[in-house]
Amino acid sequence: MRAVVQRVHEASVVVDDATVSSMHAGLLVYLGVSKSDTAADVEFLANKVRHLRVFPDDAGALNRDVAESGGDVMVVSAFTTQGDARKGRRPSFVEAASPDLARELYESFCHVLGQSGVMVHQGRFREHMDVSSVNDGPICILLDSHKTF
Repeated sequence: MRAVVQRVHEASVVVDDATVSSMHAGLLVYLGVSKSDTAADVEFLANKVRHLRVFPDDAGALNRDVAESGGDVMVVSAFTTQGDARKGRRPSFVEAASPDLARELYESFCHVLGQSGVMVHQGRFREHMDVSSVNDGPICILLDSHKTF
């Protein structure tokens, strides 16, 4: 399971000209599920996102997590985070999970994250989404439950 995590001032998701989700400050997470992911990957990555210290404390050091900063989390399904572009010019998505497994683990990730004490906003699974955000920093962190990077 992979995530691109961005600290944002605000974020929103629009599908078919209708806003389906929006939030103010917090984390925007683009989440991709691989075919080898399990519930253990969900737990690992949700815990990592929840406790990622990328918000400033009173001294300006990045010592606070999203809950301590009073922020929310928006999770957007993005199978393209599983893309492998090491060869050629067209990314390969052979490691991406099937839609059924991806939906199950995406929903589970959102649930586990929500149970950890943060407000979770969601995009629309398997929909073409227009995602807007105002990045803060910018701070952009790559996470992988398989620890390949």
